[in-house]
Amino acid sequence: MYASYFGLRQAPFSIAPDPRYLFMSERHREALAHLLYGVGGGGGFVLLTGEIGAGKTTVCRCFLEQIPRRCNVAYIFNPKLNAAELLQAICDEFRIPVVPDASGQASMKAHVDALNEYLLKTHAVGQNNVLIIDEAQNLSTEVLEQLRLLTNLETSERK
Repeated sequence: MYASYFGLRQAPFSIAPDPRYLFMSERHREALAHLLYGVGGGGGFVLLTGEIGAGKTTVCRCFLEQIPRRCNVAYIFNPKLNAAELLQAICDEFRIPVVPDASGQASMKAHVDALNEYLLKTHAVGQNNVLIIDEAQNLSTEVLEQLRLLTNLETSERK
């Protein structure tokens, strides 16, 4: 109703995290800068925290629009996964084929091996890989440990 009154092309105040409508406060600019630095810095974790409704997801969407071309992105938006499901979701997001065993199932080891091979191959050609886990505060201890273990992969120069 008010969209036509004010001559708006779209209804305002959507609950979708549309980065076009993000007001870049000083904190939002700082959060985005940290995310971009994390990509350019060559590895590790970047943690983005804030109150519910502060705009973390919208900043992540804004970040995705600015991510360099040489980056591959996996975006996990449902953190209620166990460690095996997380590995499967990461491989799915990066489109990494995982070879199942004789029973037709792919083990955690198969997922980790495929992921490590992918990360090393993409690193060799100068690409970065970014994993974004939205609502990461809901990750279980088991999943956090699996993520920590994934950071053990390193070359002689880089994590």
